[in-house]
Amino acid sequence: MLSLKMVSKNRIVPNDQSTNDLLIKGSFGDVVEGELRVRPEELLYLMDVRNAECSINGSAASFNEVASIFSNSKKLAARYFSYKDWRDRGLIAKYSDHKYTEPNTLPVKKYPAQAINLPKYRLTGVFFKDDLFSMVGSDEKAREIYDKFWIGQYGTYKAAERGKANKLDIFETMFLMSRGMLKLDNSSKRAVEKAASARRSDFSMLNQVYEDWRTKGFVIKTGFKFGTHFRVYFPGARPVKDENWMHSKHVIQVFPKNSKMLISEWARAIRVAHSVRKTFILAIPGKSGAARGKKGIDYILYHRAGGEACFPPNDAPKYAMLSLGEEEYIGGRELASAIRQAIDKKMELILGIVDRETAVTYYKVRKIELPKSRHEYYEIDWMQP
Repeated sequence: MLSLKMVSKNRIVPNDQSTNDLLIKGSFGDVVEGELRVRPEELLYLMDVRNAECSINGSAASFNEVASIFSNSKKLAARYFSYKDWRDRGLIAKYSDHKYTEPNTLPVKKYPAQAINLPKYRLTGVFFKDDLFSMVGSDEKAREIYDKFWIGQYGTYKAAERGKANKLDIFETMFLMSRGMLKLDNSSKRAVEKAASARRSDFSMLNQVYEDWRTKGFVIKTGFKFGTHFRVYFPGARPVKDENWMHSKHVIQVFPKNSKMLISEWARAIRVAHSVRKTFILAIPGKSGAARGKKGIDYILYHRAGGEACFPPNDAPKYAMLSLGEEEYIGGRELASAIRQAIDKKMELILGIVDRETAVTYYKVRKIELPKSRHEYYEIDWMQP
């Protein structure tokens, strides 16, 4: 039987040589100051799953007694259940400060960009402040900018021949006005921007992301039907006029660094995107900086190679994990910090989300390389370890 003793909260060690050898063989703990020490989640796992014993001040302690000592630790339950789930899959999880063999490369997804070359259109329209829409009436160029560049919605959705006005959403309106291609009979660019910012405080961030993708040749339309801010078409996409309507394969959710979101709501948006076979892209506006914030990564994870589980010290870890609870809030700055920490370690980040039944759902975060962008973009995919 495995036997350990808790000398202090930060010093949990094997009680005998047999336990020491078995823990090393099972990749539990790390050597500190010449002795093998395990961490709270490891101790709880060993007691819960491996029937290990733990003594405190020479007396046998129960699981509840040990758990109560660490119960006030920040998000301990989420960390423990995600650690347990990974271990139960026959895989190794180590603490973020574990010394490891560095991975060779960090996987990055490269997206193609293509500069948008708009003719010098001179459109005239009317702005509807309460609806944050503008409309350009019967105009040959209004139809052309829709057909060639998929800006606005000419006629009716999926039926451009039913009507002669081009309807521009707030982002399309700002995009054209910023380039001097649209003049409104009843408003100015400043007034339009003020109205949009009054309606939603994150308008500026969303508009920056829209501009970033549009200027690189991507078509950006509303993602309302999929629970996200935008849906994305790659450069060259055009609206079609028959039953073969072009469907987007990507959606974007903008997550400003100063915002917070409930994990369950955030995960729901990803689930909706995946249910309709779309890649979920998380946009974090602003330049990437050094890893800072309260949400540091919790574990580094060893996975599989050629179908076989990887083990330290010979193998390199593949992922870094941030453990989160279903009822927890996370901020954009905190998530960006965790992603940056993982990237600094040349690992992809995994979000291990623990629900109220202690089941763990994993999402893999992969960096997107969008040429000459000053914002951060990441694909987030559900994964089965």
